[in-house]
Amino acid sequence: MKTTLPMISTSIVFIRVWFNTRLSPVKFYPTLTLFHPTPPQRFCIQRANCPLASRLKKRNPTMAGRGTVKAFGGFNASDDAAALNKAMKGLGTDEDTILQLLTARSNNQRQEIKATYKTLFGKDLVDDLKSELGGKFETLIVALMTPPITYDVEQLRNAIKGAGTNEKVLIEILASRTPHQVREIIAGYKQEYDDDLEEDVTGDTSGHFKRMLVILLQASRQQGVQEGNIDSDAQALFAAGEQKYGTDEEQFISILGNRSDAHLRRVFQAYMKLSGYEIEESIQRETSGNLKEVLLAVVKCARGVPAYFAEMLYYAMKGAGTDDQTLIRIMASRSEVDMLDIRAEFRKMFATSLHAMIKGDTSGDYRKALLLLCGGDDA
Repeated sequence: MKTTLPMISTSIVFIRVWFNTRLSPVKFYPTLTLFHPTPPQRFCIQRANCPLASRLKKRNPTMAGRGTVKAFGGFNASDDAAALNKAMKGLGTDEDTILQLLTARSNNQRQEIKATYKTLFGKDLVDDLKSELGGKFETLIVALMTPPITYDVEQLRNAIKGAGTNEKVLIEILASRTPHQVREIIAGYKQEYDDDLEEDVTGDTSGHFKRMLVILLQASRQQGVQEGNIDSDAQALFAAGEQKYGTDEEQFISILGNRSDAHLRRVFQAYMKLSGYEIEESIQRETSGNLKEVLLAVVKCARGVPAYFAEMLYYAMKGAGTDDQTLIRIMASRSEVDMLDIRAEFRKMFATSLHAMIKGDTSGDYRKALLLLCGGDDA
């Protein structure tokens, strides 16, 4: 017969934990809370300055992610489902409860809430949210309720099958995702739409831009650094552009599309020594249009994905008007991944913080939710 660990809150608790085949005492800490989340074989200890939590993070690096949104410690899917139902029941909608709750739960937890909501109330949570909310706030909340790979799949489908082609979305997703994520996206696209993503992309794009996207869709970058090829790759890029009348786009596509990020960073250093130019400068001069944009995105992501997204967020809000689609897409998709790093890069690159720019460029519940996903001000 299984026993469950009850909720305990006590002023003094002494815990001894087995580490490295020996018992290590943990000091006394006040108001230490033990709770029993799902799955039942685990329990969590919540205390900001408790050394046990830091030791567990070292032993399990996934606990020390760089996102601002993390799994909620006292999670109870039934309680959350009931709270959301209450927030949407009757006249009016309690938007504050909705945004406060959903921005404080991980995506996995949101999926549990969605399943529990249907079990308890016989309704689809996302459908209810869509009927109660509106505008950009609704779009953001629905994005948060969508599993990450499914979200990328839907964004790519809309970019291809919508009115015209949204090359910006194709570039952003395919240049910034890992090879493993790209393979998951391809499989998810096939499962969701029974279509081949590569065929849909090639049917909607052309020329060298299409060829670069096809290479990115192969998700087969070389691993590690090929020491013997660093100088030759730099020379090949120099010969294909700055040294040549016209441009050999194929060389740029082949090298930038197939080498690992670590290898490319070394190539960029060698290229600077050889040519006196940053690789971005040469791409700006030697290419144009969508090819230029995808090559620059690949280079920026090789240098650092958080900095790439920091720049994307800045220009989504800079000047008159706001590119809300880009703002929502990045804030929703990166909040659990690397938002802390994006914030840090944003502050280094620009004379303001991400928090301050969101606050000044948005309003209402939409702004509240975005600021919660941002997680703090670095001013």
